[in-house]
Amino acid sequence: MKDSEYFKFDAITVLPAIVFTLLIWLVYTIEVKYHFNFTSYGVRPERLSGLKGVLFSPFIHADLGHLWSNTLPSLVLMSGLGYFYRSISMKVLFAGVILTGIMTWLIGRPSYHIGASGLIYMLASFLFFKGIFTKHYRMLALSFIVAFFYGSMVWYVLPIKIGISWEGHLSGGVVGLLLAIVTKNKLPEKKKFRWENPNYNEEEDPFMRHFDEDGNFVEFEEEE
Repeated sequence: MKDSEYFKFDAITVLPAIVFTLLIWLVYTIEVKYHFNFTSYGVRPERLSGLKGVLFSPFIHADLGHLWSNTLPSLVLMSGLGYFYRSISMKVLFAGVILTGIMTWLIGRPSYHIGASGLIYMLASFLFFKGIFTKHYRMLALSFIVAFFYGSMVWYVLPIKIGISWEGHLSGGVVGLLLAIVTKNKLPEKKKFRWENPNYNEEEDPFMRHFDEDGNFVEFEEEE
């Protein structure tokens, strides 16, 4: 498969990112306008009822600052996933959300964990490590870009700031790495370059004269 066939930018590439962004803004708007509080739908460790947050927590945010800080990374990283890993993007998204939520429920403190941060950490981790593992030049470039723009996020997998779910961040990072290891996707063919000398004459090459038309080696002695 050629690069032009593998890498396509179309509606499918950005649609999941756009839909997700619209949904998190819609949920927050409903909360503010109708004075709802959806925090109880977040991941709540130590309670079976808290497992519902595995599905709902990525769409719930505490305030406008929290929402805005997750909006642009969601758009960029989700679109990057769709563009560079088109064939497995939806599988990674769904598995990433479920596994990140479950791991947060298992290791998290007994409080409500909300927001798309866990998903963002999963995406950043997956894109970084998958590019390293594939060794394709475009995927490697994406890995370096992710590391450059989002590398500082690694500090927030540690409990360094009160009020931030570092457990969700850590879960997302670990799940992203695991998915990068276990998922398989067909890569585009690597470009092969052949450099030729325009003045080269195969018939005059003494080395090539030792091979017949079928490429078989032929021993012969030079005529005097």
